[in-house]
Amino acid sequence: MPEQKPARLITGRFPDYDVLSKRRTPSWNDKTREVIARRLAVSPDPKFFTADEYKTVEALAARIVPQPMTRPAIPIAALVDEKLHLGNQDGYRHAGMPREDQAWRRGLKAIDLEAELAYGARFRDLSADNQDLLLARMQKGELTAADWGSMRPNIFFNTRLARDLVLAYYSHPTAWSEIGWGGPASPRGYVRMDFNERDPWEAAEVSDGDVEDARRKNRRVGSI
Repeated sequence: MPEQKPARLITGRFPDYDVLSKRRTPSWNDKTREVIARRLAVSPDPKFFTADEYKTVEALAARIVPQPMTRPAIPIAALVDEKLHLGNQDGYRHAGMPREDQAWRRGLKAIDLEAELAYGARFRDLSADNQDLLLARMQKGELTAADWGSMRPNIFFNTRLARDLVLAYYSHPTAWSEIGWGGPASPRGYVRMDFNERDPWEAAEVSDGDVEDARRKNRRVGSI
């Protein structure tokens, strides 16, 4: 499989830092490389969600975790779909909540029903403002459509919707590059452990406005 790379981040707190430049360095072991390769190759074609459900998840992700237009988007819906398709469970759930796959199906159906009742259209077809208003009501537990059943909408929002979408976002190397994280530190680990000390294979954050210094250090991360 050819190696895939997110677009290098030119600006931001960690300019020119690309965590995937560490792929063939001692920072990552073979297991990490294998896991990340699978994550980068996740299919955009849904395997768990129906086509309609998948579009709703994409619309929800766009409101919960909006992404910049300056780089390729992290495939949040695809990552959640893959997790549910593989049956990867958290191993616990809130009292009254069904299993994750059942909770998602019930929640998506209820969200579209709430959107139809409030605005006469499916969630994905609403304006961004109306989508946000509906999500705010869900978070407060104010939605009451029958399709929620015994599942409380605010619990679904907190334990499935927001949680799963945010975790999917931050499971992707593009997000790691944005926050300056180096991925699992195995086998190399870290050496300089005191406050504000940085190993040369870690991302450099812009300090005192010196973007060029951070950029110069970040370009070397994958060569060490």
